[in-house]
Amino acid sequence: MAIALRDRLAAAARDYLQPTGAPAFDFGAPAGEPALAAPDSVSWRVFANPVALFIGGVTAVLLELAEPRVRSGVWDHTSFRTDPLPRMKRTGLAAMITVYGARGKAEAMIAGIGRMHGRVSGVTPAGAAYRADDPELLDWVQATASYGFMEAYHRFVRPLTDAERDGFYAESAPAARLYGATGAPTSVAELEACFQAMRPKLERSEIVFEFLDIMRRTAILPGPLRAAQGLFIRAGVELLPAWTRETLGLGKAWGLRPWEARLVRAAGAMAERMVLPSSPREEARRRLGLAA
Repeated sequence: MAIALRDRLAAAARDYLQPTGAPAFDFGAPAGEPALAAPDSVSWRVFANPVALFIGGVTAVLLELAEPRVRSGVWDHTSFRTDPLPRMKRTGLAAMITVYGARGKAEAMIAGIGRMHGRVSGVTPAGAAYRADDPELLDWVQATASYGFMEAYHRFVRPLTDAERDGFYAESAPAARLYGATGAPTSVAELEACFQAMRPKLERSEIVFEFLDIMRRTAILPGPLRAAQGLFIRAGVELLPAWTRETLGLGKAWGLRPWEARLVRAAGAMAERMVLPSSPREEARRRLGLAA
């Protein structure tokens, strides 16, 4: 039964990392070429756990949508509102390439994303101009993504030490700079400072609730885990700092009961034990000549 579940999850993961119309990405080539992050990094552990990635991704997007310029950029210039799954697939693949892909391929992909950001600009409903390549906004997006993924792993998979948590932020710095996020936090202390600096700029929006509704309605997880999708979404809300939940109007009903938190941790632990041979991490390990 465990093998059958593993095979179904492996097939679902391959499908999720294969956006429609895009060529398959080979994490196993070229042989011997390192990634932007090292195999013994905290990042390689965190990004290998699909439960942490799903939950952390929800947290990150909620924080991004709290910032009005980022919110307008995402809602007005991407297909998330009308066709969310392909958009999520592209984002998920980009994250995997950033962490596990051969350095040259990752750098080329990030440069392409930077060129796309350079073409995105607009004005928020309140009249504030924005550009997707604004360093302040890039720093915020990087900070929210790092916080979401790391905190989800820390809370629902395996507790990380203070040194490991600082290390996770520091490891992301080389890739963050390539994305243009030159001031992204490199430690927990810098992350907290970033949150406090952005706090006055965050605001409630009905788009946040529209996003949560889209996440609930879209069939993202494979059949065996579909019933847990709503639980994982609320786990993402649970990870938000208390003041952010208050700002966004996400009350207790959006969080987890103690027994639900235990279920999420059990799912995170199960995912941690289940090695998928076709996963980006395992393909990258073979590229580097490392044992599974």
